[in-house]
Amino acid sequence: MYTIRSFTALAQKVLIVAVSDDHNWTAYIDAVPGERHTREAEDVARAGNKLPQKLAEFLFSEMAKVYIWRE
Repeated sequence: MYTIRSFTALAQKVLIVAVSDDHNWTAYIDAVPGERHTREAEDVARAGNKLPQKLAEFLFSEMAKVYIWRE
């Protein structure tokens, strides 16, 4: 089971989401309606495209300090 740790909008309709379990993390990106990012973050975490590790670490540097990247 994962937990959404952080999310940010790159644009009104593009959301990136960092998720983790107890030890590992990853990040996803997807287009969203842009109406309620808090609710849309769950959809991105479930069905978004996985970000490359280097980009995810740049965007969520604190996550990389705490968790191991999930391949």
